[in-house]
Amino acid sequence: MKQIKPLESMILTIRGHKVIIDADLAALYDVPTKALNQAVRRNSDRFPDDFVFRLNAKERLEVVTNCDHLARLKFSRSLPLAFTEHGAIMAATVLNSPKAVSMSVFVVRAFVRLREQIAANQTILKRLAEIDKTLIEHDTALVDLYEKLLPLLQPPADTPQRRIGFQSKRKS
Repeated sequence: MKQIKPLESMILTIRGHKVIIDADLAALYDVPTKALNQAVRRNSDRFPDDFVFRLNAKERLEVVTNCDHLARLKFSRSLPLAFTEHGAIMAATVLNSPKAVSMSVFVVRAFVRLREQIAANQTILKRLAEIDKTLIEHDTALVDLYEKLLPLLQPPADTPQRRIGFQSKRKS
């Protein structure tokens, strides 16, 4: 069996969806990519567009460029399929092999972990925005305070300067 990469690294964002490419999903389910794609074609009514879609040539080039493990797709005559979380689960049901069924649980968990990470990142970004807003308010208040204190720190301009040193009281 081939060495399989961590699931999270196989999940890509394409067309605004988190997807896994057919070659990676086939490797996870321990079936040839051709067998996976045939099962999808035979059961096309189970795979609507929000479950699986075919990449266009530009998207395939981008995937091949960004993912070293998918370099073999560069010279493939057919464009790869991209499975969403629901499509990956449905693929396990149409393949109906014990390996596919057991691996589908891991695929679902990987998608769930990614959603949790995205939610955590959004919470962190929201908190950082609040801190940034507070810092801007404090910065404005400090500048205002400095401008009000600046005149008090300047010596008065209308009083004559006293001479330093011994001064006699008599006038010459």
